[in-house]
Amino acid sequence: MRVPRVQTGLDLLARDGFSALRGLRVGLVSNPAGVDSRLRHAADLLDQAPNVRLAALFGPEHGFGGEAQDLIGVHDAVHPRYACPVFSLYGNSVESLRPRPESLRGLDALIIDLPDIGSRYYTFQATMLFCLEAAVDADLPVVVLDRPNPLNGVTVEGPTIQPGYESFVGAHPIPTRHGLTLGELARLYVEERELKVAMHVVRCEGWSRGLYFDETSLPWVMPSPNMPTLDTAIVYPGQCLIEGTNVSEGRGTTRPFELCGAPWASPNRLADRLRSAGVPGVTFRPVTFRPTFHKYEGQVCGGVQLHVTDRQSFRPVRTSLALLAALRADGGDHFRWRSEPYEFVADKPAIDLLFGGSRERLALQAGLTDEQIVRRWAEDEAAFKARRERFLLY
Repeated sequence: MRVPRVQTGLDLLARDGFSALRGLRVGLVSNPAGVDSRLRHAADLLDQAPNVRLAALFGPEHGFGGEAQDLIGVHDAVHPRYACPVFSLYGNSVESLRPRPESLRGLDALIIDLPDIGSRYYTFQATMLFCLEAAVDADLPVVVLDRPNPLNGVTVEGPTIQPGYESFVGAHPIPTRHGLTLGELARLYVEERELKVAMHVVRCEGWSRGLYFDETSLPWVMPSPNMPTLDTAIVYPGQCLIEGTNVSEGRGTTRPFELCGAPWASPNRLADRLRSAGVPGVTFRPVTFRPTFHKYEGQVCGGVQLHVTDRQSFRPVRTSLALLAALRADGGDHFRWRSEPYEFVADKPAIDLLFGGSRERLALQAGLTDEQIVRRWAEDEAAFKARRERFLLY
């Protein structure tokens, strides 16, 4: 089998025969996408590694098996193959997001292999942060198996979390699209949160910051049920904002996040508004679709599909900001911000948690253009680029 251009941290650990873990009882935090370049899962490799005991598994949002939909709690279980406990890190309360002390008891090391997609509100990096914090209390070493940022490691976009708006989709003040690998984020979290934890990152080999995932030769495996392709991941840093509204973000279709709309939306009028906004690197195609589950299940929705034509100039957060403005203008009284609790937070609108503050929502309601709002992000983006510099591994 041809060796991929890029080797992940898991590939390198396996290549070394897991020698660094010999004699240890380990816990693994992962999901179905935690595979090596030959599609062998980290749990299988650890279970078969000489003198390594796979003692516990930990599943992030969607579960270790990746079968749960968004916002659906997962229960603890016993894995049928490995006969070890599977502890859920996404249950039915905010407390369930962190490993319990008893779940870490008896472990010699915690291995984190969580394929990420480079967006702050994709919750796996928050799960990693909470695991690092729990490891401090348990005096437990942590090994982070690094993987490429599939959206490249150069582009930074969007606002940074403001004080008081921290949540599971914004656990630490970083911008929407951070341009870091999970290992680099771990280094940033350990230093900026002053975590006294023995943490080691197994770096990737062969990855450079300008590469998108399809340039690595690594196989794409869905890290969550509604992240089927790299195309989905490319639009997600903007399109996840639709979760903060009563508009369908395309869940229940075969093109989640690329499609969005509502029964009251006019496809052609919406597409015309967006084309006139002059957003670079993307074309908006008017569509109708019928979700099979989630928002507007079984109803015909009018909307648009995003077709990225130039991913180098495409800015997903700015694009979806323009889309929100167009949806508000098209929908009138039909459009509303999500008011139901979101990621265990009930006292702030979901859209504010996603943006990291109320500034963008209030600006949209005041009629500011997306260009006016985006100008405010420049300071956040520049500050983060400087802040992240010493944590870069590639």
